[in-house]
Amino acid sequence: MSAKTKIVVLHRKELLYTGVFAVLGILLIVLLVMMLLGKKVEAPAGEAASSAESTALYIPGVYTTELVLGNQNISVEVIVDKEKITSIRLVNLSDSVTTMYPLLQPAFDSICEQVYDLQTLEGVRYNIESKYTSLVLLESIRNSLEKAAIE
Repeated sequence: MSAKTKIVVLHRKELLYTGVFAVLGILLIVLLVMMLLGKKVEAPAGEAASSAESTALYIPGVYTTELVLGNQNISVEVIVDKEKITSIRLVNLSDSVTTMYPLLQPAFDSICEQVYDLQTLEGVRYNIESKYTSLVLLESIRNSLEKAAIE
């Protein structure tokens, strides 16, 4: 009988590294499976699916509508998040426009204040002296909000 003896030499450092990498690999696979197959929390029967879906009114972003006054272009910029109107402002408003249309800025400020409080254009009141200016501004804001609305 001729038996050939084989001697295998294992270094302790290599065994330790192999064990650590094997454990990290298994842990990584378990975490990936948990992330991909994780269970969603379901709402109890009879309640809305989620409060975020039911209160979302707008697609968050910045929406603008061009407003032409004489030969000047002004942008009405409306910034919204999912649930509310956060900011309304006039962009490219020059001194010549405010001089030619002195009721523009006070009417705009009044409308913005009411929109922030009401979070809608319904029920916004305006001064009879600036009726047409206010109607033009309200229409521009309405156009911007229609762009932002979830359909």
